[in-house]
Amino acid sequence: MRLEVHLESGAGELRSLQGWLRSDPDVRRSAVTEVQGSTPRPGEMGTALDVLQLVTGNGWSAASFVLALVAWRQTRPQRPQVEIRRGDTVIVLSDCSPEEIERATRALDTAADEDRDA
Repeated sequence: MRLEVHLESGAGELRSLQGWLRSDPDVRRSAVTEVQGSTPRPGEMGTALDVLQLVTGNGWSAASFVLALVAWRQTRPQRPQVEIRRGDTVIVLSDCSPEEIERATRALDTAADEDRDA
């Protein structure tokens, strides 16, 4: 499964998040991360380093991933909004309430199940 993580605060924060995820044993064991440019939106030129892509494999845990994102976000002075994209599914973590965390985990688990069934 391929995921994209977008932050409102740019490439420096994405690299920080990438380092955080790579240091998490559960995430590191089951996902490869890479910071890269995204496809420009209509009216934009070129690309910017503004996407953290994750490619997940067997043993990937949506709950571990979401909790790692929440833990990283809590270390940031500005606590940026985190947007996770999986195909047409967009998940936004803004307040990281228990309900928001549960909703994000459930949506990512559903996407993983759909990949396995395909």
